[in-house]
Amino acid sequence: MRRSYPVALGGVFAALAVVIMTLGGLIPVATYVCPVLCSVLLFFVIRICGNRIGWAWFIAVAILSVLLSPDKEAAAVFSALGYYPIIKPKMDKSRLRWLWKALLFNAVTILLYYVLIYIFGMQYIAAEYKELGTVGLIVTLLLGNLCFFMMDRVLFMMEIKFHR
Repeated sequence: MRRSYPVALGGVFAALAVVIMTLGGLIPVATYVCPVLCSVLLFFVIRICGNRIGWAWFIAVAILSVLLSPDKEAAAVFSALGYYPIIKPKMDKSRLRWLWKALLFNAVTILLYYVLIYIFGMQYIAAEYKELGTVGLIVTLLLGNLCFFMMDRVLFMMEIKFHR
C-alpha cells in the first residue's frame, strides 16, 4: 500500500464526517446521533489506516466540527467522546472493562456539560436540563449510558465482522 493512500482515504472520511456533523443541526436528536455516526466512521479509518492516522483524523474532524457545525453541542460531544473507537481495544483488555467504560463516559459527559454551561456560557443547555428536573437529568444520563454501551456493542460486533 502506498504511503499516500491512508492519508487520502482519511481525508475523504474526514470530509464525510464534517458533512455529517454540519447536517446535524437540522434534527434535534442529531445532537447525539451525529457524533456516534462519526465515531463509527473513525472505526473504519482505524481499521484501514491505523491508529496514527485515526488520531489525526479525530483531531481534524473535532476542530472542523467546532468551527463549522451549527450545533456546537454536537461538536462538543464528538470532541469529548469521539476518540472512543481508538481507545476501546485497550479498554477491552481490562478485567473491569465495563466499570472503566462507565466511569469514562460519565466523567467525560459531566465534565463536558460543566464546561459548556459554566465556561462557554451556554445557559440554554442549563435551562433545558432545569426544565427536566433532577429525575429527568438522571434519566437522561442513564439513557446516555445505554446509548454509549449500545455503541460499544456495535463497535464490538464490527470488530468481530472485520476481525483485526
